[in-house]
Amino acid sequence: MPPLAKSKHNHDRQPGTHALPRQDDAAIRFTTGPFAPPTSTQFPPPAPLTAQSAQPRTSGSIVTVLETEGRSSQQPFPTPTFTTAAVLPAANYSSKANNTLPTHIANSTLHLLNSRRVSRQVMLDHTEALQPMASGPPPRSISWRSDHPVPRTNIASQDGPLATNKFYANFFLGSQHQGVWTHPYSLTWSKGTGYAQSWGMTISHLDADQRVFGPPNSDVPGHPAKYFINPLAIQSIILSAAELGSSTVLTTDSLQAFSVNANLLPYPGSLSKITFPLLQGMAFVTGVYSNLQPLIQSSVFFRSVSSAASSSIGIFKYVIVLEDGKQWLLYATPSNGQDPRFSLVSQTMILGVPNWFGHIQVAKNPAGSPGEYIYDNSAGVYPVAADLTASKSAQTGTYQIQWKKAGLISRDAPQLLMFALPHHVESFGGTTPYGLTALRLQTTTKGTASGVIADSWTLVEPSLPVDMGFSPWDGSLPLGTRSAKPLSSRALTIIRAVAASEIQQDMDSQTNLDSMYFSGKALSKFATIIYTVHDLCQEPDLAQLGLSRLKMAFAKFSTNQQIFPLVYDTVWKGVVSSGAYRTRDPGQDFGNTYYNDHHFHYGYFIHAAAIIAYLDPQWLVLNKEFVDILVRDTANPSSSDPYFPFSRTFDWYHGHSWAKGLFESADGKDEESSSEDALFAYAIKMWGRVTGDKSMEARGNLMLAVLARTLRNYFLMQDGNANQPANFIGNKVTGIRTKTGSNQLFENKVDATTYFGNNLEYVHGIHMMPLLPYSALTRPSRFAYEEWSLLFDPASPTAPAPASSVQGGWRGILYANLALIDPQRSWEFFAQPNFDMRWIDGGASRTWYLAWAAGEVHPRYMTFVLFADCVFERFGGRVMGPSVL
Repeated sequence: MPPLAKSKHNHDRQPGTHALPRQDDAAIRFTTGPFAPPTSTQFPPPAPLTAQSAQPRTSGSIVTVLETEGRSSQQPFPTPTFTTAAVLPAANYSSKANNTLPTHIANSTLHLLNSRRVSRQVMLDHTEALQPMASGPPPRSISWRSDHPVPRTNIASQDGPLATNKFYANFFLGSQHQGVWTHPYSLTWSKGTGYAQSWGMTISHLDADQRVFGPPNSDVPGHPAKYFINPLAIQSIILSAAELGSSTVLTTDSLQAFSVNANLLPYPGSLSKITFPLLQGMAFVTGVYSNLQPLIQSSVFFRSVSSAASSSIGIFKYVIVLEDGKQWLLYATPSNGQDPRFSLVSQTMILGVPNWFGHIQVAKNPAGSPGEYIYDNSAGVYPVAADLTASKSAQTGTYQIQWKKAGLISRDAPQLLMFALPHHVESFGGTTPYGLTALRLQTTTKGTASGVIADSWTLVEPSLPVDMGFSPWDGSLPLGTRSAKPLSSRALTIIRAVAASEIQQDMDSQTNLDSMYFSGKALSKFATIIYTVHDLCQEPDLAQLGLSRLKMAFAKFSTNQQIFPLVYDTVWKGVVSSGAYRTRDPGQDFGNTYYNDHHFHYGYFIHAAAIIAYLDPQWLVLNKEFVDILVRDTANPSSSDPYFPFSRTFDWYHGHSWAKGLFESADGKDEESSSEDALFAYAIKMWGRVTGDKSMEARGNLMLAVLARTLRNYFLMQDGNANQPANFIGNKVTGIRTKTGSNQLFENKVDATTYFGNNLEYVHGIHMMPLLPYSALTRPSRFAYEEWSLLFDPASPTAPAPASSVQGGWRGILYANLALIDPQRSWEFFAQPNFDMRWIDGGASRTWYLAWAAGEVHPRYMTFVLFADCVFERFGGRVMGPSVL
């Protein structure tokens, strides 16, 4: 069979014209019979399949079990709950007594600030949100280690820190045979698998009708699907070369926050290679060929391949239809103008000429001629990296992604085509919306992506929570009135009595643990109690009693004297727990040593530190460096820092963090606790405020606003959610999110479960805890009402898990969350005379929950009632609980 005929229109169009291309009439289609041999090759490609030997593989595999490597099945509570007797016996306190601190507690000056000053502070100046922090080495108390359990392999020599939690990690971890999700495509190194027996790079895209749904979730009314998964190993298009075989190696280089280069070499050290610049949102998958014979393969089988007119000189275009009926476009741009002279060898193989230099781009086209027109006019150019800028002006936050391009980048080059997720499209500002096209492709877990023609994106968050402080807050009210009003005398009497007991708990035993996560939660809990006592209850003496003990407990960590001290890992460059070095257990402390969950763990420490520094600014002198290191490890704003990577966990493309670190995963990165992700953003916002770092505070405000948008779109599913499957949104939350789909959100699945169990209070509570001021921003009232009414309302005869029957600390979490929509009822639960302290988990306090409920009894609640009459009826008409106010 001769090479595919070129359309006579390939080179006779003048630059700048945009007529719809015409497909060549001489399309080559398979029926039966022998296939033509390939053109001469340097290395024989895999033997072609005959039409009789196999059927097209249009279905894939799924992973229905939860990948738990590096994960603990322990519930996220640091210690057993405490009774009122679990206190330090020598520290009795009366608000009317002149108490003397125990002599073993260091003297400290309590900084008395106006209780509303921090909450209502609004910065009106323009602030850049990504200003570098100090770039010196970690404190001397943190030792250095060069023997991380995961060696740096399959990565070309690269100066500077390496990202550990980014989308491309599967390409340098483990077998290197797991996928990478760029949205809307996924890529997998084929490694000789599939009908094509290829060693190239598999490119896959799945439509919504290809999802696999789990069984009905019998625990939830309406029985939505328990999970959904996008099948793996569907080898739609494979970009390969005749030289690739069993000696092929996959390497990576240029690892950055938004991008990576993946390279396929015929053998180690080869100068010939295919380089794949990978970025999330890329509209084309591009392979840059250096002195190789292009080989295009498919295990779905080619139904037809035809050369077609190209819109640009020097680009060779082909239209491919696979046996599943899906159309793909292929564009070949030679570096020297050499025709690739593709020949269709078999149902699984298209072969080009030897010693070819240039780039080949493929894209799926679901939109016929209009889609082809859009792709045509951006073919030849591709992204290779991206830069991020961000700023705040008054209440408005703006961030811009500037794409760096390669390929045909002359003065008249086409603009870049990228895919935007739904939350991007919602927040597009400036001229970016004008680049939106009608081109749409389904993503695995983030709804439908939209094609955008633009070399940069401007995204705007118009209502940053700039006035959010440490006290209860409500973003639905006018600026300056959104923090809690002064509490009533009755509320103060109850809160003070509870606080006087809780503040005397043994802080050392609850915080000096073998887990950064559990220790941080306890420190944050006590800090919140002390803040409540000092600012909301106006009891400075009692607050001083607790603050001195809290500073001593925190000092174990700031001087790195805890059970498992932190170490600076020089392999990947980050601050990690020494736990797994000692125990040899990757799951020690939820995988902290392997870079799992750093934003969860360190967020609690940063939050506790922010409150301590607010109450005693002098404390910063000896402790700021330690806390800043935790920020730099997890949310470093600068790519020039030699010790930590830029934004390790927060993904500015997805708008939330990824928790999974250096673990290979069939379903990609995951995010379990959306609320603890928000805690981290809130913590750095408040740490920036108390330290005077306006850039950090602006960054935290922007991250919170972006998170509120993405959680509403993808994690916390109100009725009518347009981005998750209709038969799944009844679960209300996504549990753990992966890139494939599941209530646990990965990149490829969403599963209504957690790593520690399937109870509804677990699946939902992990998205609630901790309940802090930001919760009113990230958990919309309407969502909270739908979730409570459907699942947890004791007054509902159909609620499968009434909160009044839930055991342990999960009951307290549910009732604290209730304060977002029914603060009076929440208050009554926590204020009841015979309250059982087993309902408070070790990372929370009754003191704060009472203050939280009292602070949320607010005009906001009346506004919410207008949303639906049934809400008012459900709460028996109780809106403004006078017993609290």
